[in-house]
Amino acid sequence: MAGRFVQLAVLGLALVVALVLAACGAATSPTQSASAPAASGARPSSPAVVAIEEPKSGAMIDGDSVHIVLSLTRATIVSATTTDIRPDTGHIHLYVNNVLVSMNYGLEQDIPVHPGTYVVRAEFVAADHAPFNRRVWTPEVFFTVK
Repeated sequence: MAGRFVQLAVLGLALVVALVLAACGAATSPTQSASAPAASGARPSSPAVVAIEEPKSGAMIDGDSVHIVLSLTRATIVSATTTDIRPDTGHIHLYVNNVLVSMNYGLEQDIPVHPGTYVVRAEFVAADHAPFNRRVWTPEVFFTVK
């Protein structure tokens, strides 16, 4: 009886971890083109356009942080996470060197850096943190920290 309880507890924990990773977008990297299915079927597409305004590609940065400025057109950032998704509302996911570093609800933020070369990319995702069907990515921006 106790063995069965432990099996169910482990299975439940594994399910919770899988759901959290999927909701946060950690299950896919920005180089993958997988999209999570919506509860009702296919994911919607979005008219959004997101771009990195700062830093400019090729920039040389001094200091221990870099100020990231994004622009977003034809969509709005919302702070609430919901499964009632719309094509023109969502969140920004910021990737540094292909690692998700932020699930931001704004268009500006400072990220810590150390000397080296970096690649930054952002994605506009639905309000459930899953990608749209045609992922909405910025072009990659490369910069170097002295």
